[in-house]
Amino acid sequence: MIVYFRLLKESFSFAMNALRTNKLRTVLSLLGVTIGIFSIIAVLAAVDSLDRKIKKDLSSLDKNTIYLMKFSFGPTEIPQWKREQFPDVTYEEYQYLKSSMNGAENLCYQFFTKRENIKFEAKTVSDLNVVPVSSEFDDIQKLDFQEGRFYNDSESNSGDALIVLGHEVAQNLFENYEAIGQKVRLYGQNFTVIGVLKKQGAGLFGDSNDSSVFLPSNFMRRMYGDNADFLTPVIILKPNKGIDIEAFKAELTQKLRNYRGVKTGDMDNFFINVLSGFTDFLDGIISQMNVVGWIIAGFSLLVGGFGIANIMFVSVKERTNLIGIQKSLGAKNKFILLQFLFEAVILSVIGGIIGLLLVWIISMVLTKALDFDFFLGTGNVLLGTGLAALIGLISGILPAISASRLDPVEAIRTGM
Repeated sequence: MIVYFRLLKESFSFAMNALRTNKLRTVLSLLGVTIGIFSIIAVLAAVDSLDRKIKKDLSSLDKNTIYLMKFSFGPTEIPQWKREQFPDVTYEEYQYLKSSMNGAENLCYQFFTKRENIKFEAKTVSDLNVVPVSSEFDDIQKLDFQEGRFYNDSESNSGDALIVLGHEVAQNLFENYEAIGQKVRLYGQNFTVIGVLKKQGAGLFGDSNDSSVFLPSNFMRRMYGDNADFLTPVIILKPNKGIDIEAFKAELTQKLRNYRGVKTGDMDNFFINVLSGFTDFLDGIISQMNVVGWIIAGFSLLVGGFGIANIMFVSVKERTNLIGIQKSLGAKNKFILLQFLFEAVILSVIGGIIGLLLVWIISMVLTKALDFDFFLGTGNVLLGTGLAALIGLISGILPAISASRLDPVEAIRTGM
């Protein structure tokens, strides 16, 4: 065992010597490994960070949550011209389903709408996300409050001018002042602030609750009616835990078809978007990103492997005399083989570590610049190091074999 430790120490010394004496050649040769490891780990780290963000943002929602509306969250075979003829879901349909869907734990009625500006005295917050929604929303997607509360069923049904502010909106409007009870202006109306949410951080698609405000959907209906072109209604359903989601979807489909009078044989004129289907769609995109990253990085690793092999062949040539002396003193072929293999692995791992260091630095910079947590996990660090070692092992095997098979007499003579 001591012999192998000494062998590893010698190999490390030779590798460091190669870096010192042939800086440009070694750096250029290691560049392929560095770029390859950087490419792979950068893609994997970005994908892992995105995956963690998706899970964090959707953690408050049941994956079986359903969005019932005229649009599909994912690809569909129904042509666009046909989808444009689908009617919007209505408040009456929401009430009907709420009273008739036995397997539903909760339903709420929401509008998707355009971004707006909100004012408090002389201060204005621009381009915020407005979420008109009924009171059950807080039961479907649990909201964390810094202060105050969400509006109740009575306030929601009557469409009272009440509003819940995201953390960032409240900070920009009131700074250190008490927000609860203050009057803010939106849609030309005064709203009373009844709640402020806790800080959430950047959202999956740029938005988050921090830059959002929540108000009763019936306020929008009272102000603009049900057919305003800037309002897209959606019914959100949360099924009971443990329910057969396919059976639930089938029941929902049949009830809405009957309510709308859709004839047998005609296609559905609505979409049932299950959140799990949306996350599966995102997972597919993430998997494709991983594959593309591996393909791109594979070419860099191939070039890096040739670079390491080049270094090792040159190293064998430069140390032919030394190899002959070692063999003449009793060094076995296995010792020479392992010596050069260790050296190749060490050189390759150095290139890999540089690549990992670059990923770590860039992830730290982007995390601060974009307010998005880029995560370089231990698994990815170990994967990068392992890949670098594997490239070194594969690239160094032929030079190491050629060194181990040298005839000691010929080696000494050639090196003189």
